[in-house]
Amino acid sequence: MSRESFWTADPAELLRVGEGFELADVDPQSHPGFDGGKAEAKAALAEGADILAELQEQLFAGSRMGGHKRRILLVLQAMDTGGKGGIVKHVMGAVDPQGVQLAAFKKPTEEELDHDFLWRISKETPAPGMIGVFDRSHYEDVLIGRVRELAPPAEIERRYDAINEFERGQVANGTTVIKVMLHISADEQKRRLEERLERPDKHWKFNPGDIDERLLAPAYRDAFQLVFERTATADAPWFVVPADHKWYARLAVQHLLIDALEAMELSWPAADFDVAEQQARLAAS
Repeated sequence: MSRESFWTADPAELLRVGEGFELADVDPQSHPGFDGGKAEAKAALAEGADILAELQEQLFAGSRMGGHKRRILLVLQAMDTGGKGGIVKHVMGAVDPQGVQLAAFKKPTEEELDHDFLWRISKETPAPGMIGVFDRSHYEDVLIGRVRELAPPAEIERRYDAINEFERGQVANGTTVIKVMLHISADEQKRRLEERLERPDKHWKFNPGDIDERLLAPAYRDAFQLVFERTATADAPWFVVPADHKWYARLAVQHLLIDALEAMELSWPAADFDVAEQQARLAAS
């Protein structure tokens, strides 16, 4: 069976944040549109990896040979243990790394705090032909910024409009923006944190502050809901992906990327030299 055999509906339509969306209505354990389990998802992910790799190479090659400016920006947001790293490893890890720009945004440095919040973000946007991945992003400044009161309310409000303007500029510059919130339940997050504490090989992933942030989960859900209401646009949509099942989250994000690349109607760039002539030269060499 092909990877499409188990999809009963287009996940892009099922997961897209639309008018009237409520985060509270999303079941983190669900797998919308996929009529299969972990084994089927693993097979579909492997098949999709080959498709994604070829499309990514066409995107990269076209920017080098054809000069187009198309690119993708994948924004990943989630609570701690939400699975962002797994997306980077298992989805993006299947493509040629020279065509991927990864930026993982941590706590701002003193230099970054001396500038507008978008200053450090703008420096990491993908070049033509690239798939850019933001592991956390400018949205931290209206999520943790709001929940932890790291900026005055008026400044937080200003940032929503600034984000929309920034993303409009990215789209106008040839970027397809895909914003994903990986949605996990409190029970699943607790299980993943317990695993990190139980396994020495995962201690490096644990931060005591993760528990402090977990206690603020209701406030973060409210902050995410506001983000969706203020920044889900036609050109830069949000997709909320149920993520209690890692296999579904990875497959869904892969599907969103493939959809975006296929919509570009990519092809291999034509050679800018006489192929027959070069074949003859090579034969004679």
